[in-house]
Amino acid sequence: MSRLLFIYNAFSGIHNKVLDGLLKMVSPKSYACKICKLTYGNFSEKKAWKDFRKNSKIEMEFLHLDEFRKQYASKFGHKYLYPIVLYEDEQDLEIFISNKELESMRNLEELIRLVEKRCQELF
Repeated sequence: MSRLLFIYNAFSGIHNKVLDGLLKMVSPKSYACKICKLTYGNFSEKKAWKDFRKNSKIEMEFLHLDEFRKQYASKFGHKYLYPIVLYEDEQDLEIFISNKELESMRNLEELIRLVEKRCQELF
């Protein structure tokens, strides 16, 4: 089964979630996770993103950095710049949207358009 893996540049847990929310409010330009900036407000998921996610035909999984490293650990490790969106199929992980592409995005609509476009090309 093919799916997209959205890997946040943030760690899991309620403590980290609260700190991330506060950092986004106090110093939004220094916040390190562009996926979070695009898809979440200070404390909750943006409605447009939630609607897109729920209505999409592609399976998506969202992992914090520590969760990804634990779930996809290998003896070679994965050397990516985070955040990143990966495409997973039965055999491998491929870059779907690079860190550089994410960092250049100005708004959520750009992310949604790119995901839709690339999904059409893959499927």
